[in-house]
Amino acid sequence: VQLQASGGGLVQAGGSLRLSCAASGFRFDYYAIGWFRQAPGKKREGVGCINVSGSKTSYVDSVKGRFTVSRDNARNTVYLQMNNLKPEDTAVYSCAALLVAGDYVPITWETYGMDYWGKGTQVTVSS
Repeated sequence: VQLQASGGGLVQAGGSLRLSCAASGFRFDYYAIGWFRQAPGKKREGVGCINVSGSKTSYVDSVKGRFTVSRDNARNTVYLQMNNLKPEDTAVYSCAALLVAGDYVPITWETYGMDYWGKGTQVTVSS
């Protein structure tokens, strides 16, 4: 089982990045996928989550309207498009898979025990 986040980097405030999360070794289309981030000295935070079919998403308030989660089940990949980045978005971003019984995003998905975690990718936003 593997989840690998990629696409991080250094960007100026107001810029954009697209992160990818490539999955292998499990039935990707059975799992909701969440993006998390952790900044130095801070708790890990759920950023956004997408359901199995890709028709539903949920976001933390601080990124609504700026970040978009999407998925391509044919490629076993989930994306996090981040626009209008701010210095406070600086963090290590990771993806995680959650086995769900239906095609939905749990209301408190960020508190669930995720089944699989991937290694993160660093995003740094300069002011």
